[in-house]
Amino acid sequence: MDTTARFRMNRTTLLPVLVFAFCLIPLSAASAWLLLLLLVPAVVAAWVWRTGFDIDPGAITVRTLAGRRRVPWTELAGVRVGERADLWLVTTGGTEVRLPAVRARDLPAIGQASGGRIPVPTPPTDQ
Repeated sequence: MDTTARFRMNRTTLLPVLVFAFCLIPLSAASAWLLLLLLVPAVVAAWVWRTGFDIDPGAITVRTLAGRRRVPWTELAGVRVGERADLWLVTTGGTEVRLPAVRARDLPAIGQASGGRIPVPTPPTDQ
């Protein structure tokens, strides 16, 4: 594994945000205070653009709108699948970090990008 694999939100999500911002323009032109409404689509666009995680040879780096957290491979105990098929990194210290923008169906791609460090469960076979 020589490169960094990036998992991000789908950029087409920015299209409705752009439409929403365009629809807010007439309303925000009514008053100087209503110009602040344009901050809402700007923050949502920044969230879509930034949220995700990177898998590199040294660690998994989870990025959110407010910051980032790097979990080295030596501190990774496993991956937990939540009730709504969301994925959580479980560290050796007992803390959990949510993996944004992916679900349990994305585990094969994550396992492949991790170079086998994250095992992918195989479905049971009928005998």
